[in-house]
Parts: sequence; C-alpha cells; structure tokens
Amino acid sequence: MNVLLSSSGNKVPLLLALKDAVKRISGNGIVTAGDINSNVLTRYLCDKFWQMPSTVESNISEIVTRLKRQNITHILPTRDGELLFWARLKDSLRSQGIHVIVADENAVIRCLDKLQFGQDQALGIIPSYLDLTSDIHKSTNARFVVKERFGSGSGSVGINLSQSAAIAHASDLSSPIYQPFISGQEISVDAWLTKNHEVKAAMCRVRELVINGESQVTYTLPESPYLPQITTVLSSLKLSGPIVLQAIVQQGECHIVECNSRFGGASTLGIKAGVDSLFWSLCESIGKDTKALPISLSTQQIRQVRVATDLYL
Repeated sequence: MNVLLSSSGNKVPLLLALKDAVKRISGNGIVTAGDINSNVLTRYLCDKFWQMPSTVESNISEIVTRLKRQNITHILPTRDGELLFWARLKDSLRSQGIHVIVADENAVIRCLDKLQFGQDQALGIIPSYLDLTSDIHKSTNARFVVKERFGSGSGSVGINLSQSAAIAHASDLSSPIYQPFISGQEISVDAWLTKNHEVKAAMCRVRELVINGESQVTYTLPESPYLPQITTVLSSLKLSGPIVLQAIVQQGECHIVECNSRFGGASTLGIKAGVDSLFWSLCESIGKDTKALPISLSTQQIRQVRVATDLYL
C-alpha cells in the first residue's frame, strides 16, 4: 500500500494520522507526501516526497504516468481546489488499481458551490442568495453574511452586516452570495460515510481558538443531540469518505452552514474521539466489510491543543 497525501503542505498532524492508519493495515505500507511546493514540512516526515505538477486537466497524463511509476495505490486529496479534479478521475484510476478517497463528482460540486448547497432548506441548511432584492431581505433589522460562492477563504467573509453594508462588501468579491446571519455556537462535525452514503460515525466539536482560519484549540461535544439531523443531511448529500460539516446552534436548533467533502484541518480530533475515518477509508478500498469494523466513540469530552514543537530527525 502506497498512499499519496495530495496537497500535503504543512499538514503534519494529518500526515502522521495517515501513516498510522496505513501501518495498521499494511506493515510495509508507505505514505507519499505530494505538493507542488518542495519547501513544505511534510517532506521531512513522510516516507517519500513527490513535488507534483498542478492538479489541472492539462497535467492529467503526466500525473497518471507518475502515479503508476511510483506504484501509488491510494490518493487522499486534502484541498478544496483539487477535490473536483480527483473526483472526475476516480473511476478511471480505480480501473487502473488506484483508489481515490473522495466523494463522487456531483456530491463534490454541491458542497463546493455554496449557492447550490443552500437550496434544500427543509434539511435545516441556511439558504443562500445571489442578491438581496427580494422583499424578505428588506427588513430594517435584517443582518447578513456575505462570502464567496466558491472556495474556502474565510478572510473575505463579511459577518453580521446590514443590507447596505452587505452589498458594499460583495462588491469586493468575485462571486458573492448572501446568507441570513444567525448568531449562536458554531460547531464542526467530523464524519465518515461508506461508498453507499451511510454514516458510520460522527462527532461534533467546537473550535475554541482559531488563528488565521485554523483551529488551534478544539474540544468535542460527545453525544450531541444534533447528530440525527446531521446524519440525515450527510446521507442526502450522497457523500462518502471523510467529511467535515459546519453548523450554528441557536436556541436548540441546528442550522447547517456548509460541508467540505474532505478531511478537515482539526479532524484528527475526530479520529481521537473514535471517528476512525482514514483507517475505514483504506479498509473499504481493499474490500473489507466496514460494517464489521468496530466503533468506539468517546463519551468524554476531549480537548485538542495544537502547538508548535521541535522534532529531531
């Protein structure tokens, strides 16, 4: 087993978690870290490093050739911008003996497009709009969130804005959408779904301290009352593999914000709490019955603190 961690960057906790999952299945398995930039931290902790070409259509032939040459058996995409690239190649690569751990193309598109994602309000998903011209938006007390329709750039998001301020903020974005502002506790959910879109396990967590868009202190919410609703949402999205979902809880109601069809930045806490997503993904890819794999979700709160540390190699 040779698993490519694509867009590995400085995702050292993810790399180490993936190495652990691979070793549990194959004692001589390896993890190849891949990135277009050779100057990343993961190159010092992986088994092999590959300075990859960009994941764009014009490079498909070169990438596939290199995958075969390096005997890559599995690919774990980690960046929103590459998910669709790998999802579109998934079936072709599978026929060549290479398994891509990513949801199907339509599911990936729905999660990447925040306008499309916000169309099913019956599931508790916060609606998204292209403009604020409707009468329902003209209340003097209405507050809004403005964000890019595609991508995950948190730095460009405008929060709790009046209608006029929201429209002004949108003028600085390339493809803005509007959502009603909902105050409350923000939660994230780490979950894993089978190839048949069945949720095997999920765990809610709270990002307690966020620096530059990355969670540095996070704690779990064991046995959250919102998991049944979240499970229904995830299954309806036809997702598979590891995912991370964001929601806001207000007065006992859970409002779904968005969903990323990939492993999240702090999803290693999910693994620690029992959502063994990387291991389960690899097991499913080699034909193991994932229903038979044990689940042991922590019933105690776990806090993850991410700090810089020194390693000597």
